[in-house]
Amino acid sequence: MSEPLSVPSFLVANVARLLPAARKGRLGRLRRGIEKEGLRVDAEGRIAQTPHPRALGSKLTHPHITTDYSEALLEYITPVYSEPREALAFLGDLQAFSYRYLDDEWIWPASMPARLNGNDSVAIADYGTSNVGTMKYVYRKGLDVRYGRIMQAIAGVHYNVSLPDSMWQELQAFEGQEKISLNDYRSARYFGLIRNFRRHSWLLLYLFGASPVIDKSFLPSGNVPEKLKTLDDESYYAPYATTLRMSDLGYQNKVQEQLKICFNSLSNYVNTLRHAISSPWPDYEKLGVNVGGEWRQLNANILQIENEYYSDIRPKRVAKHNETPSQALEARGVEYIEVRCLDLNPFDPLGVTETQIRFIDTFLMWCLLSESPWISDEECDRLDDNRRFVVERGRDPALELTRDGKTTSVRDWGEQIFTEMAEVATLLDAMEDGSPHAEAIAALAPSLQDPSLTPSAQLLARLEQENVSLNELMLSLAKEQGEQLRHQPLMRARESLLDQLVETSHQQQQDIEEADLESFDAFLADYFASARENRALTPLHGEVSS
Repeated sequence: MSEPLSVPSFLVANVARLLPAARKGRLGRLRRGIEKEGLRVDAEGRIAQTPHPRALGSKLTHPHITTDYSEALLEYITPVYSEPREALAFLGDLQAFSYRYLDDEWIWPASMPARLNGNDSVAIADYGTSNVGTMKYVYRKGLDVRYGRIMQAIAGVHYNVSLPDSMWQELQAFEGQEKISLNDYRSARYFGLIRNFRRHSWLLLYLFGASPVIDKSFLPSGNVPEKLKTLDDESYYAPYATTLRMSDLGYQNKVQEQLKICFNSLSNYVNTLRHAISSPWPDYEKLGVNVGGEWRQLNANILQIENEYYSDIRPKRVAKHNETPSQALEARGVEYIEVRCLDLNPFDPLGVTETQIRFIDTFLMWCLLSESPWISDEECDRLDDNRRFVVERGRDPALELTRDGKTTSVRDWGEQIFTEMAEVATLLDAMEDGSPHAEAIAALAPSLQDPSLTPSAQLLARLEQENVSLNELMLSLAKEQGEQLRHQPLMRARESLLDQLVETSHQQQQDIEEADLESFDAFLADYFASARENRALTPLHGEVSS
């Protein structure tokens, strides 16, 4: 009989320090917002060729309903809530409202796209004639010439989380860090969270990855990687894969790999991004920027803008007018973090469940409250290897990961993390009526013992049981979930709000277009000149010990 797993004393002490304040209601709750992408498809399960419905508002200015890369790739953005159910309810209402105007179209429930017909079938989103709208369009043209459009039809869930100031103040006092500003302390500790997330995000890929299969139209060239096998006449799959979305078939960029951003400090992160958006790359220079009056990309640098940097997690701060994301960070510090590695849950109409949210909240708090030394270049490479292994064959019983220079199984390492997370769940549940965080851990724990319980395995099993292709199963689910959402009643106040936002967003886009006085060339030159400015009010601080 194996010995019980122990919990590090550092974590135990941090939880014990916070528990009294949590029980007295002094800590406050985590705050979160959800961004969910979903591809519009026609009745045959092909990517929609129709424009973004005007009845949904302006995708340039609507705060909650927009598009990502493609005209067909809807993006829903909830407000910030302290209760997961409220965020999910708003997300459901956004989709229910959309279905009123989708006619014979559906929202694809999978992360990997529906049936495509080559690169041009993924229409670039059009944001109107304003300079800012044109910049968004040219940026997407740049993504096309650099990586192709097909990759940009992939969808996912982005999960934004922040801790309340009251919690930061408690932690700062416990650690005797009152001599530095709360902003600097918070930023340094968020980076500690991010480093631990990078070390352990493979667990989220294992538990929530739901894209082990792709439609054959995703690889129109016929150049099929060795890791993919034929599932049926219409689909490829990787037998033990968890999330092909996060593999080299998805959002990956070999040029960006040289940046080596391992999130050791805010200054390192900001300076590395600033270097990337100002450093030319020979292959991109060959593509041309403005050729004969036609913009092909915003510039020929490693990154056109900061948003082009792909990562499974990002530090964020709401930017002010005429401010880039990194300038906002260096001026006022990290405000929240964005988790970007979540596949859509194809078996749920919202694409994400409350159990997932409660688990991720506990996981993030565990990352924060655990020791988090800086990541060396060597460790950074090992972390990348671990993620790649889990992405491509996370359900393989023979798979071993590298942990502290030694090999371990997904199950053994995962059980250690679950044991430590249970300690953190006690803290979070002290602020709840019941024990939703402990229940979320309990609900997902069996997946470590039995990989067949993971979404990726369940998807493959259902394809086999029903003897259908990925396209057939996802279209069936899309229609089933769509009918459910079409008949979902909306609260009168929210319905009124969404109706009003349609009109006001169109008016705002018109106002922006009419107010433009300078040429796009001049606008872009001003933008990049401003983007190169250092906006730090004081020199960026180093790391707070954790």
